[in-house]
Amino acid sequence: MSVSVDGFIADREGGFGWTVPDEGLFRFHLARVRELGCHLCGRKLYETMLVWETDPSLRDTELHAAFADVWCALPKVVFSRTLNSVQGNARLAEASVPEEVAAALAATDKDIEIGGAGLAATAIKLGLVDELRMFRNPIVVGGGTPFLPPVTEDVPLELIETRTFGSRVIYERYRRILADTDSTSSSPDPQGVPRADQ
Repeated sequence: MSVSVDGFIADREGGFGWTVPDEGLFRFHLARVRELGCHLCGRKLYETMLVWETDPSLRDTELHAAFADVWCALPKVVFSRTLNSVQGNARLAEASVPEEVAAALAATDKDIEIGGAGLAATAIKLGLVDELRMFRNPIVVGGGTPFLPPVTEDVPLELIETRTFGSRVIYERYRRILADTDSTSSSPDPQGVPRADQ
């Protein structure tokens, strides 16, 4: 997810215009989304991204058209208490977050992504997220929607990748360090693990 230096994904008015990617970052997002097997998202993120499926004007460049094609083809599971239907290659979640994560992992050998502040917070609290991937933008917004939820105990992480883009956005990729008792149930290979990012 795109996040401010002080840890927010949207400012106090709900705005996130400061997260618009430059071409290099957009290409990185395209490559990243191509590698996904499924995207689980909340209603707000689903509605924000729906324009890539419904607005032909966003296909104004070869790069944007490629992203629209990849996004439209990606299976999506939408968690919402208010939507009665969704469009395109999406379906409404019918089960709990852990059940939907398990079903998504069973349906693909690729990574799955969990996006949207509320849904990702729930998945983090439930211990379902093996990686955190954030795009830290060079701005302080002073409040708004936090990237991470409050936690009741430490969640140790290992920084496994960073990259700085021309726009000075810094990509940070962290792997959750599992307790010794969990080490046999997870491989260092990130394939097929849920991650919270956008």
